[in-house]
Amino acid sequence: MTDISEVTAVPSDALLTPDNCAVLFVDHQPQMFFGTGSGDRTAIINATLGLAKAAKVFDVPVVLSTVAAESFSGPLMPQLAGVFTEQKIIDRSTMNAWEDVAFVEAVKATGRKKLVIAGLWTEVCVVLPTLSALAQGYEVYVVADASGGVTPQAHEHAVQRMVQAGAVPVTWVQVLLELQRDWARTETYLPVMDVVKEHGGTYGLGVVYAQAVIGEHAAG
Repeated sequence: MTDISEVTAVPSDALLTPDNCAVLFVDHQPQMFFGTGSGDRTAIINATLGLAKAAKVFDVPVVLSTVAAESFSGPLMPQLAGVFTEQKIIDRSTMNAWEDVAFVEAVKATGRKKLVIAGLWTEVCVVLPTLSALAQGYEVYVVADASGGVTPQAHEHAVQRMVQAGAVPVTWVQVLLELQRDWARTETYLPVMDVVKEHGGTYGLGVVYAQAVIGEHAAG
């Protein structure tokens, strides 16, 4: 048991920071969205873009990947590609991205051990690389609202399977605010508020109201 005299105001090593994680986007493509039935697809798109912009604000390394882009699934959704205009998109034949050498090498090149992953479909192209990465010593955080499955049950059961294997379920707003974590971090405060206003729904409207009434530095 911890001696309370030794307790200090220090964050847990389990928390995501801009310096310890990478974000992986897997198969956010038209054909994959067509088959997604676990939730509102517009909401999944919104969450995916919120996550992408969160990574951009904090300069977190990202890996973008598609499956069979030219023969079946179509290109990475343009809104996502537009956030990372200089980023190479890794196209694969494998449903499990972790069986693609270029994908794994890109992940290794980030130098990060915490992987934040989102994709379509949850029960295939998210669960397979998640289990594979966990087996090789990575910590994996699955962004559930930026992912989708063919049915609600397929999505839910895939998340349960990943959690049982050691993955941590999160949401895109959770990732954004965990990376910020202190409203005194002024260098990212306004960019974070911009992401919230654009993709945070009623939370974003609340920020608009607070900034209009109190000023642009109203806390989130």
